[in-house]
Amino acid sequence: MQDWSTSLSHITAGSFSSEKHRLVTIEGLLERPELAIQRACLQKFAKITPQYPGLRAPLDPAACEELLRALSPMLCSAFESRPGKWSMIAWYSIVTCPPAELLPIQRLPHVDGTDPGQIAMMLYLHRTGHGGTAFFRHKSTGLEALTEESFPRYRDALQREVAQTGLPPAAYVTEGGPLFERTYAAPGAFNQAVFYRGNILHSGVIDNDAPLPLDPREGRLTINAFLRPPAA
Repeated sequence: MQDWSTSLSHITAGSFSSEKHRLVTIEGLLERPELAIQRACLQKFAKITPQYPGLRAPLDPAACEELLRALSPMLCSAFESRPGKWSMIAWYSIVTCPPAELLPIQRLPHVDGTDPGQIAMMLYLHRTGHGGTAFFRHKSTGLEALTEESFPRYRDALQREVAQTGLPPAAYVTEGGPLFERTYAAPGAFNQAVFYRGNILHSGVIDNDAPLPLDPREGRLTINAFLRPPAA
């Protein structure tokens, strides 16, 4: 079994924005974070989806299982689910796309889906000048999180705005630009993990003037995961 030993001694559970979105932060999650970086160096990274501005490699299922044994009780309590083991899919991820080459979809905040029951985890394993994760409100609709019911209203409003004003410039979103405003930003300290509902509008905090190395030891390396509560 791989050593994915964790420390849950520094957990902060709170909320942000007027919508009181739940945010759980664990400082120093991995007892041996450098070992995780070494493992990342052995992976075959590839472009998996057009939405992510970089490369990914799947985290081994055995590693997910080991992490879940430690994280599931905390997740049940923090996000008020039934007791039991959660499920997880996770990737090593490195942001590599230069700002000038970003696709239109990569220049805007995004959601991981419209299901508020799916929880996202970001574990920051970099010491670069880049930041953590920012959260946003869409100005014209006031929406901060998208559901199956609210998504059509958001989509239609965004399409109208882009048709009127054009696409945002080719750059990573930081403060939100003309269409969004930032409500909060997790700092993304080394070996810090944050957990939040994946249907909240968010984006990685990427310095548009800083380099984006491919090497996991030098680039903006994270482990990002989607977690689901125990089935009924």
